[in-house]
Amino acid sequence: MVTFGTVHNWDPGTGSVISWHATPAAREKARQAPISDVPASYQQLHHLRRFSEHAARGLDMARLNIGVWDISGVCDVAAMTEAINAHLRRHDTYHSWFEHRTDGRIVRHTFADPADIEFAALQRGEMTPTELRAHILATPNPLRWDCFTFGLVQHPDHFTFYMSADHLVIDGMSVGVIFLEIHLTYAALVSGGRPLPLPEPASYHDYCRRQHQHTEALTLQSLQVRAWIRFAEDNGGTLPSFPLPLGDPSVPCGSGVVVAPLMDESQTERFDATCTKAGARFSGGVFACAAFAEYELTGAETYCAITPYDHRSTPAEFVTPGWFASFIPVTVPVAGASFGDAVIAAQASFDSAIGLADVPFDRVLELSSFGGRISKPTGDVHMLSFADARGIPFSGQWDGLNAGIYGDGRSSDQVLMWVNRFDTETTLTVAFPQNPVARDSVERYIRAVRAMCLRVVEHGAAAVPNRRRVVAAVNASAARSTADAADRTDRRLQGAGFGANPVLR
Repeated sequence: MVTFGTVHNWDPGTGSVISWHATPAAREKARQAPISDVPASYQQLHHLRRFSEHAARGLDMARLNIGVWDISGVCDVAAMTEAINAHLRRHDTYHSWFEHRTDGRIVRHTFADPADIEFAALQRGEMTPTELRAHILATPNPLRWDCFTFGLVQHPDHFTFYMSADHLVIDGMSVGVIFLEIHLTYAALVSGGRPLPLPEPASYHDYCRRQHQHTEALTLQSLQVRAWIRFAEDNGGTLPSFPLPLGDPSVPCGSGVVVAPLMDESQTERFDATCTKAGARFSGGVFACAAFAEYELTGAETYCAITPYDHRSTPAEFVTPGWFASFIPVTVPVAGASFGDAVIAAQASFDSAIGLADVPFDRVLELSSFGGRISKPTGDVHMLSFADARGIPFSGQWDGLNAGIYGDGRSSDQVLMWVNRFDTETTLTVAFPQNPVARDSVERYIRAVRAMCLRVVEHGAAAVPNRRRVVAAVNASAARSTADAADRTDRRLQGAGFGANPVLR
């Protein structure tokens, strides 16, 4: 089983640390790398612009994907160095860096020869877990070529290996690919001295070209674009945000993470059986339960969120790191619905939206810029991800290796949620702004989702939301709307010179 969380929850123990970084010669070759005509993917463009915007305001953002696992024995540094360099030279996601010019353009520079890429080991001596975490968090930013690092902590009978890479070059699924290559290549080198034959990978650069060829052909009349616009218009002209209070987003507070159990093994199996019997899948059940939870908490009769979707589709792409994941919208009507109704609607929404993963929302914004119909989100975006960890490529190889996939926990302006199904349980991981208001909201949300999941386990497709909570939420929402309307009216009266309105007060 793989552990999920932030690097702050990871305890590598105290030991002697070795890290791998780009050599001065490789950095110089990167600096000299010529401009490439391969466009950055829309995911990369969004990430680079968001990083620059945050940096200009003195703010940090979540950007690292970190993978860790144990390897027995004392590390053969020469073999590990060879394994790391072979991996970096093999995959073109590591072969570029990006220049964000003053006119707003983002330009790719690419190594003329991948053989010029070289990482070397650096002996750092003994480090405490706190010191090591700080070192990992210092992984270079996405405007640097070498925005990825590797390292290990040596213990008496094993060492803990880690990799840290900016989201610019990998997505979450890439961690499994990196594990497979480095772990198995290292094992082959120390046992037989020969590199492990690996299947031919795909090219991330080719993916970027295909994405832009597709998006350049889109217009406002394209069905996929129109579907995104309808979704945004139903959410006030932009993407949906987390439905509960999160505190003041302008106050930096770091990110907290909660990993909460939703269902044990037998409960998970019964939940799955209910979804299947209704004609849906486990993923549809997850979105249906989230929809009912929000209905109970806010009275919202239609649930809207976005969820990641992996573009990998060929055997070669499944052994290729890079940022292939995009987002699709999910909409679930819940008013008067049973779980059986909602899970079918959720599954239909998810399945029908898969084609929208080929259309980045940023491209929709570009096409809509002339009409002003929709706008870029100004704050947090409501994201819920579901992953069946049993089906993650190579996940079975992680068993017994104390493996983990972690984020850096540096975001303080959004809530991100991951429902993960394992062999023995289903969990909900939530990253959120680390302040009391957001923590209270997240804890309420988790309790509501878990209660709905267990209600489905007990009552099957006939399960419905807690109606008393729905009524309370609707009444509270109506009261807030009335108060807001009164406040707006009062402000208009004051602006007209009538002073405070005693009736509305």
